[in-house]
Amino acid sequence: MEPKGEPQGRNGGEPEREGPDFLAGGGALGQLIAAHDWPSTPLGPLSSWPGHLRTTVGLLLRSPVPIVTLWGEDGIMIYNDAYSVFAGGRHPRLLGSKVREGWPEVADFNDNVMKVGLAGGTLAYRDQELTLHRHGRPEQVWMNLDYSPIPGVDGRPAGVIAIVVETTGKVRAEGELRVTAEALATLNAELGQRVEERTRERDRMWRLSTDIMLVAGFDARIEAVNPAWTALLGWGETELLGQDFMAFIHPDDSAATLAEVGSLSSGRTTLRFENRYRRKDGTYRWLSWTAVPDKRFIHAVGRDIQAEKEAAETLRRTEEALRQSQKMEAVGQLTGGIAHDFNNLLTGITGSLELLRTRLAQGRLADLDRYIATAHGAAGRAAALTHRLLAFARRQTLDPRPTNVNRLISGMEELIRRTVGPAVAVEVVGTAGLWPVLVDPNQLESALLNLCINARDAMPDGGRITVETANRWMDEHMARERDLPPGQYLSLCVTDTGTGMTPEVIERAFDPFFTTKPLGQGTGLGLSMIYGFVRQSGGQIRIYSEIGQGTTVCLYLPRHHGAEDAAESAAALAAAPRAERGETVLIVDDEPTVRMLVTEVLQELGYTALEAGDGTAGLRALRSDARIDLLVTDVGLPGGMNGRQLADAARVTRPGLRVLFITGYAENAVLGNGHLEPGMHVLTKPFAMEALAGRIRDLIEGGA
Repeated sequence: MEPKGEPQGRNGGEPEREGPDFLAGGGALGQLIAAHDWPSTPLGPLSSWPGHLRTTVGLLLRSPVPIVTLWGEDGIMIYNDAYSVFAGGRHPRLLGSKVREGWPEVADFNDNVMKVGLAGGTLAYRDQELTLHRHGRPEQVWMNLDYSPIPGVDGRPAGVIAIVVETTGKVRAEGELRVTAEALATLNAELGQRVEERTRERDRMWRLSTDIMLVAGFDARIEAVNPAWTALLGWGETELLGQDFMAFIHPDDSAATLAEVGSLSSGRTTLRFENRYRRKDGTYRWLSWTAVPDKRFIHAVGRDIQAEKEAAETLRRTEEALRQSQKMEAVGQLTGGIAHDFNNLLTGITGSLELLRTRLAQGRLADLDRYIATAHGAAGRAAALTHRLLAFARRQTLDPRPTNVNRLISGMEELIRRTVGPAVAVEVVGTAGLWPVLVDPNQLESALLNLCINARDAMPDGGRITVETANRWMDEHMARERDLPPGQYLSLCVTDTGTGMTPEVIERAFDPFFTTKPLGQGTGLGLSMIYGFVRQSGGQIRIYSEIGQGTTVCLYLPRHHGAEDAAESAAALAAAPRAERGETVLIVDDEPTVRMLVTEVLQELGYTALEAGDGTAGLRALRSDARIDLLVTDVGLPGGMNGRQLADAARVTRPGLRVLFITGYAENAVLGNGHLEPGMHVLTKPFAMEALAGRIRDLIEGGA
C-alpha cells in the first residue's frame, strides 16, 4: 500500500507513454512533454506540431544549457531539464503555460521580449537583475539572457528561443570581492610605500587598529607587524620580525595554512581563512584572515574571532542540551504507559513468588513450574521495558547494525500503543521479505516513536496511525525527486488522519527549533533530529500532507546487502558448560543479591567464586596471589572506582586478564561508548543465568 499523499508517478502509476522520435533522449522533460495534455493548448497534439517546432524542441532537449522556447504570440513554454532546475518550484506547471502567466512578476519584461522577438529582433542581457518567485518567495537574481526569433514555415518568426544562464552567485561574489579588494588594495598601497610608512595617516591605521596586520614573504618570513600583535598575542615586534610565521600556527592548522599560502603565491586572494595562532603564554587564539598577494609579499589582516568561536561552542552545547531535552520530552511521553505496565508486571512477579512460598509451605509442589514461569516471564518483560526507556534517554550514539525493521517495529508496537493512548488506533503493515538496513536501531526506534507522537498530537480528537514498511526500487526519476542516488531502498512511513500541514509548514518542518506546538509543549527538534539521523544513514525523509486529510512522513533508507542481526537464544542453565581445572571467577558488585545469585550459579557449575562489594576490595583480591581466570564486575561501583577503572588497574599486574562488565545499559559512556580493549566484553542487566554461564565459558576459553 502506498502511503497517502506520496507521489505515485505520472498518470496514476500507469506505464510511461513512448514519445515521438524528436523527444528521444530528451531526459525527464522529454518524458513530461510526451505525457503533457497538448490538445488543450494552442499548440494542439504533438502529431500536429510543425517540423520547425519539432526540430527546435529536439535540439533544446539535448542541450546541457537552460533553454526555453516561447512559441506563438502567447509564448507557450517548452523547455529542457536544465531549465527545470532554474525554474525551481515553478516546475513542472510552467510546461505548456503562457510565459506571461508562468512568470507574472516579470510579465512586462517578457512582453517586451515577445514583441521584439516576433518582430524578428534579438535581445541580449548580461547580468540582468530580476526579482523571481521560484520557491514561493521573492528572490533577487541576475542572469545572462539571449533571445532570438525562430523562423516559421513562411519565414516569419513563429516563436522566440531563450538561453538562460543564472549569474547570481558570480554577481554577488564579485560585489563582495570588489569591496574587500578595494580595502585590501588601499592597505597594500600604504604598506608598499616603505619610505612613507611613518606618515601620519598610515601610522594611525597601523598603530591603532585592533586587527592584526601582517606583511610576509611567500616563504612565510615576517617582514612587518603592527602593535595589535602585542596587544592580542603578547609578542613584541622584535620577537616576530624575520621569524617564520608557521612557527606560531597551531599544529592542527599547519597543513591548511600552507595550502592557503600556496594559493596566495599563485595570485589568488584570500577572503576568509581561519586558523589558530600561539600567544606568548602558550595558549592559542582563533583569527580570521583576509589577504592579498603582490609580486613579493602577502599583505594580510587578521580579525580576532576567539569570542565568536567560544560563543559557537556554547551554542553547540546549548543545542546538544536542547536535543537531550527533546529526548527526555519523548521519555516523558512514555512514563504513564510504562508505569502502568510496570505495576502489572510487578504484580505478576510478586504474586507468583507469594503463591510459590505458600505452596512450598503447604507441600503442594504440582503447580510450582507454572508460578516460576509466570514470574520469569513478567521479569523478562519488565527488563525489556527498562532497556527501551534507557535506550531513548541515552546521550551516546551507538554504531549502526544490520537491522530487520519489521522485527524492530514489532518490538515497539505495544510501547507505541501505550504512548499514543486509547483514542488512537495503531495499524502496522509490514511487507513480507523486507530488506535489512544498516542503521543505529535505537535511533531508528527513537525516530519512529517521535513520528508517532507527532501523529498523535495532530489528532486531538483521536484517529488512526498506520506504520508501513516496503521495499522500493528507485529509478533515476524517483530518486531525483527524493534527492537520492538510484537504487534499492526500504521505506518506513507513518501516516495519520489528522489536521495535515500547509506547504509553508512542510518547507520548514526540518528546521531546528521550528515547532507549531504551543510554547512549552515542544522543542522543535524532533523532526530535525530525525532528518539528521536519516541523512547520516545515507537516506532521506519526505513529508506528504494535505490540510484536513492527514500526513504521511516517509523515511527512505538504503538496502543493506547482508543478513540482519540474528536474535539471541539461550540454553537452559542445566545444559550450561561446566568449569574445568579449578577455574576461578572474581565477582565485584555492590548489590548483595546480584553477588549471591552469580556466586551460586558459578558454584553450581563447578567454578571457584570470589566476591567483593566495591572496587577497592576487588583490586585487593586482584593484587593477591589467588588464581583468577575472569573478572566479572558491575560498571557502577561505590568508593570512587568504577568497574572500567578497576579492570584497567587489574591489567597492570595481570596483563591480558579477561573481563566481563555487567551493566545497567545507561552506563555505556563509562565503557568508552563500546570501544573496549581485547578481552573485555559487556553483558546487560538483567540477564538470564544461563546466558551468564555461557558467556563466562566463552571468555575463559578465549572465545568472542
